[in-house]
Amino acid sequence: MTQISAPYLIYLGNTEIAQFAKTGQGLVHWRPERCLAQLRETGCQADLGLPDMTIKDAVAAGAKTLVIGTTFIGGQLPDAWIARLAEALEAGLDIAAGLHQSLASVPQLRDAAARNGRAIHDVRVSKTELPIASGKRRTGNRLLAMGTDCAVGKKYSALAIHRAMEARGMKATFRATGQTGVLIDGTGIAADAIVSDFLAGAVEQLTPAADADHWDVIEGQGSLIHPAYSGVTLGLLHGAQPNAFVVCHEVGREELSGFPGNKTGQIEEIIALTMLLGERFSQDIKCTGLCLNTSSLTEVEAKATLLTLAEKHGVPACDPVRFGVNDIVQNL
Repeated sequence: MTQISAPYLIYLGNTEIAQFAKTGQGLVHWRPERCLAQLRETGCQADLGLPDMTIKDAVAAGAKTLVIGTTFIGGQLPDAWIARLAEALEAGLDIAAGLHQSLASVPQLRDAAARNGRAIHDVRVSKTELPIASGKRRTGNRLLAMGTDCAVGKKYSALAIHRAMEARGMKATFRATGQTGVLIDGTGIAADAIVSDFLAGAVEQLTPAADADHWDVIEGQGSLIHPAYSGVTLGLLHGAQPNAFVVCHEVGREELSGFPGNKTGQIEEIIALTMLLGERFSQDIKCTGLCLNTSSLTEVEAKATLLTLAEKHGVPACDPVRFGVNDIVQNL
């Protein structure tokens, strides 16, 4: 399981589209205490609101890892960034990224890391031996974010629920299962990069037995009805053995994002499927809330929609961004 040392120097390169820096934005929003500074090249249009520092200044200020906080089209590493990453390794920093291209596959970076005794964290690459799932029931509480599609707020909802739990003094741990989640939290697995036979076992390892009053809040991936990504969702469900789950949905979205002609799942459909497929290993599994993206609605419309869906499904319905998730946490 990846372990990334903080604080971070977040590298934004020369990205020309500010929205591409969503990883860096997520880091600053959810884990500001892990973020020391940003490093931008000439022409960079992204700004995380952090102090601008050189590598030398960041090292002097205590930085431990340079994290690539922006994406490049195709998930590849631009050639122009290699020298800067090598400079970070030479200066004593580890480097980390969630790109599709492995940093360790770049000879210049691999050699610099070996020469300086530094770590390269490719969070999409598992470097530990993973077990086959056992299916054995374990102690503790686990909540999993399920979705009607990809990109409907499963990571955001899990992080928001975890934060609200901590604010109430509850024992809770966020469990990251995607590359951005791993970079935000500094630990976790990239579920979509694990060979399918080992995915449920990796999730069992990620969410071990715990005290009876402890909650693992697990970032969800994909959707059980997705033609491409349902496998990772089912592996997470069986490995997590959740006794609670929330369903995440974007109000107004009718087709799977990027898969025209394929309908999103319905909330009731996802609840039913999750119960059916989950109860073999989690006999007490239940839906404990809905997390909805209501950004297409006015505030009045959003509140009315949340109330209607809460009454329909018999669980709290929240928009984590607009109104928070306190009702869901109270229900737990």
